Amino acid sequence: MPESLPTAAILGWYAGHRRTLPWREAGVGSWAVLVSEVMLQQTPVARVLPVYDSWMRRWPTPPALAADQPGDAVRMWGRLGYPRRALRLHAAATVIDELHDGSVPTTYEALRGLPGVGEYTAAAVTAFAYRRRAVVLDTNVRRVLSRALEGRQFPSRQVTVAERDLAESVLPPDDETAATWSVAVMELGALVCTAATPRCEACPVAAGCAWRAAGRPPYDGPARRARPYVGTDRQCRGRILGLLRDSDEPVPAADIVTAWDDEEQRIRALDSLLADGLAVALRDGRLGLP
Repeated sequence: MPESLPTAAILGWYAGHRRTLPWREAGVGSWAVLVSEVMLQQTPVARVLPVYDSWMRRWPTPPALAADQPGDAVRMWGRLGYPRRALRLHAAATVIDELHDGSVPTTYEALRGLPGVGEYTAAAVTAFAYRRRAVVLDTNVRRVLSRALEGRQFPSRQVTVAERDLAESVLPPDDETAATWSVAVMELGALVCTAATPRCEACPVAAGCAWRAAGRPPYDGPARRARPYVGTDRQCRGRILGLLRDSDEPVPAADIVTAWDDEEQRIRALDSLLADGLAVALRDGRLGLP
């Protein structure tokens, strides 16, 4: 089993194949990186790009976002999905404005103290915005390391201590190289070592890949079931939130019936939106964004 990945081969491949993305441009600030990382969670790049552009034009700094209402963030979020991320970004911007003089914190520990910023996001901002060595484990990186180093088609559902230790052990020692290596491996997983149709013939580390050497054995862990969407409470929540988002004024509670036919499911979904802070009930009985 390989003990490392060829750094030069990965960096060389990245230099010739990297996508041009606005949050990777030279001189882009840490706020842009934080916004992009939150938006990219469970969301394809193609869907993120137009929302990211609109978001950064309106709120180029954390204080700019903090000065507006949370509902404005939810409305701008549009149909990216998982809209609680918009509220978390607004909450993070507020903390940054109030406790960090309007600038995104520069240390991993301080980043972890921001609302909605977990281990991955803090590590990504540390690496990509501040160019410091950090173990960045998104879905793509985890898949590349699982295949190339462990000979497994997919990693476990949750990041394990052993997996994190392995990633730490192969991360280049100096800050700048480690930061570029992390985004290069991420790009490799997104473009070549994909989940469904890996292109081993185009991979710069194929010759030493443990999974390829083993004959690309199929995943033998717990079933990886796709999460349904149509007909679920999540779809119902999206319909209701879309109704509130697309209206310039709060919506009469009676109008919510137009969003979803099933009354029991509609009530359950609305209650969850209210509990999550994505919708608010006004005194006059209307419903709106926070």
